[in-house]
Amino acid sequence: MKKLLLRTCVLAVLAASASAQADDRWIVFPGEEGPGKGKHVVLIAGDNEYRSEEALPQLAKILATEHGFKCTVLFSQDADGTIDPNAETNIPGLEALKSADLMVLGLRFRDLPDEQMQPIADYVAAGKPIIALRTSTHSFNIKGAGKKFAAWDWEANGGFGKKYLGETWVAHHGGHGSESTRGLIAAKGHPIVRGLKDGDVWGPTDVYTVHLPLPEGCQPILLGQVLAGMKSDDPPVEGKKNAPMMPIVWTKTYQGENGNEGRVVTSTLGAATDFVAAGSRRMFVNAVYWALKIEEKIPQAGTKVDLVGEYNPTPFGFGKHVKGKKPADYAK
Repeated sequence: MKKLLLRTCVLAVLAASASAQADDRWIVFPGEEGPGKGKHVVLIAGDNEYRSEEALPQLAKILATEHGFKCTVLFSQDADGTIDPNAETNIPGLEALKSADLMVLGLRFRDLPDEQMQPIADYVAAGKPIIALRTSTHSFNIKGAGKKFAAWDWEANGGFGKKYLGETWVAHHGGHGSESTRGLIAAKGHPIVRGLKDGDVWGPTDVYTVHLPLPEGCQPILLGQVLAGMKSDDPPVEGKKNAPMMPIVWTKTYQGENGNEGRVVTSTLGAATDFVAAGSRRMFVNAVYWALKIEEKIPQAGTKVDLVGEYNPTPFGFGKHVKGKKPADYAK
């Protein structure tokens, strides 16, 4: 009972602190006690389809409530501060990356102005860690001759995704909206899969195609078994979709311009609906620890990943985001 009351009090403090910034264009969860105390995670939501504007606030709440990380969540939005995943040219608050220890991306085809791209570029130049979800392999769609960040465009030899994450957009491998994904462990004993077994990681999003083998230095952590339906206990699909299986989570490192080496975790899972599965949440929380080089603090029994507050994610799809939301609405 005491433990439950303590958790309730912590949630109330976090919610009050975050909600107090109701007029802001972003959310800050200050974090409490835990292994992540003193670390700042910046999570950037901006994709048109997979509801990163719902997934990343929930991940931030878990990291702040259960693990002590300070978390700042940024959103693609209209000029009036309304969250709009289709606002591909505006993510206010990216200056937060100056104090970030970790950047978590939920992006797709953003065409940000130079002044908003610059904090991202500075962060990467510093060789700091990155976690990239789902469509973040094709984060940027920066067209036009002479643009400062044209080399980050997903079609510029793979752009940011290929250079820093290990892959860019290729294709759907599983049936989109009809074949879900079961995660099978490829790197037994790796800290990211601590507390997990085959099948714990699952999502209704389909497996993405990646070019095999992945670039040198990438280590597959989870493989994606294509399932014949949209339930976690559906049977696997027969045939070439599962032979060989595509990696759905892998790690790599990159070197910043200053010589620092940053750890990277890329996952082609990561829709808001994928976070319903506790195993998927645990994998992402473990990835945060690993990326920050504090993996020795991941409990053998598994990290705590209870949902914080009400979480009923919107199904993925273009134009299906909940209209009229402000950042403060996701702080509750």
